[in-house]
Amino acid sequence: MSLARSLAPDRAVLCRMFYFFFESRGHKDDPVVIWLTGGPGCSSELALFYENGPFHIADNLSLVWNDFGWDKASNLIYVDQPTGTGFSYSSDSRDTRHNEAAISNDLYDFLQAFFAEHPEYAKNDFFITGESYAGHYIPAFASRVYRGNNNNEGIHINLKGFAIGNGLTDPAIQYKAYPDYALDMGLITKSQFNRINKIVPTCEFAVKLCGTSGTVSCLAAYFVCNTIFSAIRIIIGNKNYYDIRKPCVGSLCYDFSNLEKFLNKKSVRESLGVGDIEFVSCSTSVYEAMLLDWMRNLEVGIPELLENDIKVLIYAGEYDLICNWLGNSRWVNSMEWSGKEAFVSSSDKPFTVDGKEAGVLKSHGPLSFLKVHDSGHMVPMDQPKAALEMLKRWTSGNLSGTSSVSQKFNFDM
Repeated sequence: MSLARSLAPDRAVLCRMFYFFFESRGHKDDPVVIWLTGGPGCSSELALFYENGPFHIADNLSLVWNDFGWDKASNLIYVDQPTGTGFSYSSDSRDTRHNEAAISNDLYDFLQAFFAEHPEYAKNDFFITGESYAGHYIPAFASRVYRGNNNNEGIHINLKGFAIGNGLTDPAIQYKAYPDYALDMGLITKSQFNRINKIVPTCEFAVKLCGTSGTVSCLAAYFVCNTIFSAIRIIIGNKNYYDIRKPCVGSLCYDFSNLEKFLNKKSVRESLGVGDIEFVSCSTSVYEAMLLDWMRNLEVGIPELLENDIKVLIYAGEYDLICNWLGNSRWVNSMEWSGKEAFVSSSDKPFTVDGKEAGVLKSHGPLSFLKVHDSGHMVPMDQPKAALEMLKRWTSGNLSGTSSVSQKFNFDM
């Protein structure tokens, strides 16, 4: 069911990047898909057991099959990253990561070790997926894989595309969209909108100072811009900012307690080979270590990948506030690449599953944007069948058609 390996570092320290790997329930030649959960600092086991993994955790802490697990269409990897997340750890504090360059290098080294361990999968199509703060991780990781291939580093990785669900990728555009989305969804009044919107120019200026490599300026931008989100949170009270149709319960607005109970069982830890490490769904220390990275714009690396026919899918559930579809749509439409004009002018098409509209799709060339109906932040949890169908069609190159294969932290999961 799972594999855990220690990746040998250059220094004599104990360092491990933990992952689960599930062979496809279909064919061994199915694509290899890696999933990254955001946070920053939230374990990918959240997705494994609550979203698109092979199993869910029952109330009695047994495992039950997920009829819509993404392993039905792919060979599926879940990895705990950055270091300090989930069961991944290092005994050297120098392995604490603060930026995407270090994280993407770790993930690239992980892939090299994975395909060396499993060479039979190296020829398969490879796709990177994830959600939320992975809107930062994924573009950087995809660029690192692309660069490694071009430079003939190690094992060639057959990168075909990447998908980001309800991600944070271009903060300047996405933070500006908060008041607009909140007003459109009836979460705030026009007068409240006008008051909150006055913060936006200051946020935009702060993000510009942060750029892609700022340090202290990026921390300042984080605090300035999050006053926009905090103001809306105060107004909406106990609403779940990951799904505005629901109440917020607990520090993560969802009850994931069975996950920690299950993964902290002695028998489970022994089976996974993780020793006495206590599993925590989301690490506050990793979150804090990444604060300088939060407001950096990761959209800048995507156009080069599009120009080289790497497929990009941005999807978002319509009821998520924190990484809402409106902000994601705006940065996708504003991105400068050779297909921009054609993409912007392309018409929306219904994304249908079982004859019913499950979303609205906009595509041109290698770029697609999908707004998913009746879903919050965690699309594979809220709309599991539609999410699996999305994966099948996208990896087979037929997204628009039918499947070819039957302190309280605002963790950005």
